[in-house]
Amino acid sequence: MSTEESTPERRTDSPTPQQADSRHEDSRHEDSPQADPEEAASQEWLDDPQYREAVIDLLGVLAYGELTAFTRLAGDSDLAPTQPLRASVAALAVAEFRHYECLVKRLEEMGADAEAAMAPFIAAIDAFHERTRPTTWLEGLVKAYVGDGIATDFYREISAYVDPSTAALVHDVMQDVGQADFVVKVVREAIAADERVAGRLALWGRRLVGEALSQAQQVAVERDALSSLLVGGVGAQDRPSADLAELGRMFARLTDEHTRRMGRLGLAA
Repeated sequence: MSTEESTPERRTDSPTPQQADSRHEDSRHEDSPQADPEEAASQEWLDDPQYREAVIDLLGVLAYGELTAFTRLAGDSDLAPTQPLRASVAALAVAEFRHYECLVKRLEEMGADAEAAMAPFIAAIDAFHERTRPTTWLEGLVKAYVGDGIATDFYREISAYVDPSTAALVHDVMQDVGQADFVVKVVREAIAADERVAGRLALWGRRLVGEALSQAQQVAVERDALSSLLVGGVGAQDRPSADLAELGRMFARLTDEHTRRMGRLGLAA
């Protein structure tokens, strides 16, 4: 075999080092993710120090609310009459703790101290839970569904006035973790077994709604930053805000949702 036959044919289309660098640069630009318009809009809002303070307040109150929900449900699980019920309530508690972790993570990403963000709300939330301490297993379940449901609706209403990323987080951590169907099933079964249960739980539900609405108003009024989320004054110039009439409609919606929940339980609102 001749030398010419044994030598591989030289390629003439190989890129020069300059061409290779250019292609690599083009590929890197193509692979880089495009900026998320929603994230960009949210950051523009968060660049306002007053608005950022308001969001930290919102995430702080939500975080402490989720932490207390976890501890209460964990305690309620010990009162469950059967092992399967105990496991179900414990699973709800775990889900609430995960929500708490998500909120703390977002606060830390914003450069905020999560503990400091929760601190202003500890007294009000603890006082609410002290005033509405359940005395029975069923009262604890109704509180987890009805009482926490009012708080959930309230903060979802506030999320209409925040930036897109914060609104998405609020909706994620305020979603039903399975307590609705679970509580409805257990309470209805208890009422079917003893009709007298319905009257006692209906009175308990009415007490919860009054306390929960009062607590929500107290938190919003006492924290100027949170109030500003509703009535405007911080954030982007075109940020939506609520007037007094809308605030009245908002609390009417909260009451309507409470009535719906009580109906699902088979209780009179």
